[in-house]
Amino acid sequence: MNTPRRAVPTGTLTIFRILIAILAGSLAVVLGALFALVRTVARRVVVPANRENDTRIIGLDLKAQTITLQSTADTRLPGRYGLFTTGTVDYIKLGTILAQDEHSVTRKLLTEVDGGTRLGRDAAFSGWYFDSPDQLQLPFQPELIGTAAGPAPAWIFPGGDTWVIQVHGRGTRRAECLRAVPVFHDAGITSLIVSYRNDGEAPRSRSGMYALGETEWRDVDAAIGYAKRHGAARVLLMGWSMGGAIVLQAATRSAYRELIAGIVLESPVIDWRSVLTYQAQENRIPAPLGNLAVSSLQGGWTARAMGAGDAIPFDRLDMVAGADRLHVPVLILASDDDGFVPSDGAHALAQARPDIVQLDTFSVARHTKLWNYDQSRWDGDIRSWLAEQGFTG
Repeated sequence: MNTPRRAVPTGTLTIFRILIAILAGSLAVVLGALFALVRTVARRVVVPANRENDTRIIGLDLKAQTITLQSTADTRLPGRYGLFTTGTVDYIKLGTILAQDEHSVTRKLLTEVDGGTRLGRDAAFSGWYFDSPDQLQLPFQPELIGTAAGPAPAWIFPGGDTWVIQVHGRGTRRAECLRAVPVFHDAGITSLIVSYRNDGEAPRSRSGMYALGETEWRDVDAAIGYAKRHGAARVLLMGWSMGGAIVLQAATRSAYRELIAGIVLESPVIDWRSVLTYQAQENRIPAPLGNLAVSSLQGGWTARAMGAGDAIPFDRLDMVAGADRLHVPVLILASDDDGFVPSDGAHALAQARPDIVQLDTFSVARHTKLWNYDQSRWDGDIRSWLAEQGFTG
C-alpha cells in the first residue's frame, strides 16, 4: 500500500523560490563584482598608461630659484632629475637637495623660473632630465622607422658603424633614453632612439594595448633592419624597464640575430610574473586576485574578455627560464631598492648565465634613476663594459 505524498504547502514553495532567487542574484552580483575587479587589475597591466602625478608642489621661491616638493622616496633622491608640471610650463629640471624634513624636500631649480610662471600643485618626479634631443648639443636627425603598425618616430645621433638601438619603458617616451646618448657617442657609437606601437608616439596596434614585449619587439626588429640598411656593421640593444623585456625578445627572435652583438639593460623587466606579483603587493591587491588577473591575460578568450587584446604568453616572456636562448654579452644595471621592478629577475638571470651576463647593482637609486643618482658610476659601468667587449673605437 502506497503512502500518499503530502503536498508541499504553497507558501513554503514560494519561500523556497524566493530564497533561490535571492541566492542566484547574490551569486551573480558577487561574480560580476569579481569579474570587474579582475578586469580592472588586468587592464592596469596592458592599457597604455598616462604619466601619474606622484608628488605635490608645496612652494616656489623665485628669488632663490628653489622648489619645495612633498617628500617621497623619489623626491628625496640625491642627484639631477626632472619634474613634469601643469600650468604655464610642463617640465622643469631639478638639482641638488638644499633642505628636507619629514614632509618636504627643497631642491635647486636648474630650469630658470620667472615671475610669470604659474605651476599647478600636482607633479610627477622623473629621471628623464633631458626632455628633448637638442639639449644634448650633439648632432641628430629625426627619422621614421617603417613598422607593421606604421611609421614610428625615431632620433639618430650619428657615430660609427656600431649602432645602439635604445628602447624606452612602459608609460614613457623616447626622451627617457637621451641620458645614455653621450656615453655611447663618446665611444664612437651611433644611437638610434626608437618608439614602438601604442607608446603615444608610434602608431596604435589593432588592440591599442601593450603586449609587454610579445609584439613590441617587432618594431625593434624593424629598427635593426633600418640600421643594417644604413651601414650598421653590428647592433647593440639597450632597454629601459619594459624596454628591457622588449629588447630581450628582439635579441632572441629577430630576423637579424647575427647582427646583434650585445645588450644593455637599465632597471629591466626580465620576468613579468615576479614584477606583477610585487606590484600587486605594493598596491595591496590580494594575491589570489592578482594571480587570477595574470591567468586571465594568458588565455585567448579571457584576455579579450578583459579588454586586453591577444593573449600574453608569460612563459615565453620569462627570460630567466629562457636564459639559454641568449647568445650575446649582457650588461644589467639595476637598483636593489628599485621600488617598481624588483631586481630579483636581474639577479636570477645573472646566476643563470654568468658566462655572458654582468650585473652591476646600485642601492638607493630607485627605478630607472641610476644615471641621475650617480652619473659618474653609471657612465663608467657602460664605458668599461663597452671597452671589455671590444665595442669602442
